[in-house]
Amino acid sequence: MSAAGTVGQDSAVISGHAGGAVVRRSVLPGGVRVLTESMPSQRSATIGFWVGVGSRDEAEGQHGSTHFLEHLLFKGTRRRTALEIASAFDEVGGESNAATAKESTCYYARVLDTDLPMAIDVIADMITGAVLDPAELEQERDVILEEIAMDRDDPTDVAHENFVAAVMGGHSLGRPIGGTPAAIRAVSRDSVWAHYQRYYRPDELVITAAGGLDHETVCSQVLSALSAAGWEMDDDAAPTARRSSDPVQIAGTAGLHVIKRQVEQANIILGCPSIVATDERRFVMSVLNAVLGGGMSSRLFQEIREKRGLVYSTYSFASGYADAGYFGMYAGCAPLKVGQVIALLTGELEKLAADGITVEELSKAEGQLSGGIVLALEDTGSRMSRLGRSELVSGEFLDIDETLERIAKVTAEEVQALARELAAAPRTITVVGPFEETETFGL
Repeated sequence: MSAAGTVGQDSAVISGHAGGAVVRRSVLPGGVRVLTESMPSQRSATIGFWVGVGSRDEAEGQHGSTHFLEHLLFKGTRRRTALEIASAFDEVGGESNAATAKESTCYYARVLDTDLPMAIDVIADMITGAVLDPAELEQERDVILEEIAMDRDDPTDVAHENFVAAVMGGHSLGRPIGGTPAAIRAVSRDSVWAHYQRYYRPDELVITAAGGLDHETVCSQVLSALSAAGWEMDDDAAPTARRSSDPVQIAGTAGLHVIKRQVEQANIILGCPSIVATDERRFVMSVLNAVLGGGMSSRLFQEIREKRGLVYSTYSFASGYADAGYFGMYAGCAPLKVGQVIALLTGELEKLAADGITVEELSKAEGQLSGGIVLALEDTGSRMSRLGRSELVSGEFLDIDETLERIAKVTAEEVQALARELAAAPRTITVVGPFEETETFGL
């Protein structure tokens, strides 16, 4: 089979490669999409039920509902209590969890291959049969407020959250995934229920699994579980359309933003809007990040920590979404060193833009990325997640060989061109530390 396939067939093999692993995709009645990667040598399997809804999709009055649902779906269904859901996985040595993001929510489990039917049945029951018991909801409201409070006690989390809010401006991607304390206190059960009813339906559902499994068997078990739950599985229904990948103009708040916290270390993030998730330059961005701030040999680490001893941690990062994205550089330092560290972060990006990267840096970055990708895909959970992201974001599945080829094709000229674009963009700087909000750090 071809290394790369367009995920668009009703039922097809979209990749087959060394080791006997085969990726298949089917569209079931109701528009439910099922993608599996069969790995014959594995005795375990990981399955994920993805709903293409995240914090950016919440209507006014529903902010925080997506993350609220992630908690509440474990609290009982029409068929099972919360204890029965937890016990189903504990008694077979399995693991179950969920994750809410800005554009998706995933409920997943890793079990022995023989226990995969149980995992499908339990998670399908959670997805279709949630009751959102009012008493459980109120209890979980307090749990989520404690979770937010914990995050707000971490100055690094505060820096990242405030940076994203500033750089994204009024775009819904700028909202915190978990919601704000005010939003969580205000959201009603009816609002959370309306959010659940709007998005938890067959045409929004993507199911991905990897490990010791048979594709047709998984499809049959999924269809049986969803039909038994009472979902309307219309033979003519199509999956919901993917989000538009047309980039939107981001009107962020450039400049310096200081958040006062009585902490011993200042946390700094400097960055700007960047490329979307489907941009062809995403592989160029990966190489740029590896060179600039992707490890102990990166420019940021070597210049700011190793040569000058100003920080313990420094790195760069990039996040791409359907219609927007952002790039940033992080450093944590002594409060008296903030101005110096900001100048160094800026200087390294500008040097990259002005002078580009060396052949040696390009080769090292490609090796670092290639090794990281291959090692990350040694477990079934990573492969399950890769299928889910591919289906929800682009509909294009790239196997490992094709991904490595695209990384290897990145040129030094492309990296420099992207660095120039980032260096020329309006810059947002967020600093969290023991400062007044009027502090300028000599900028």
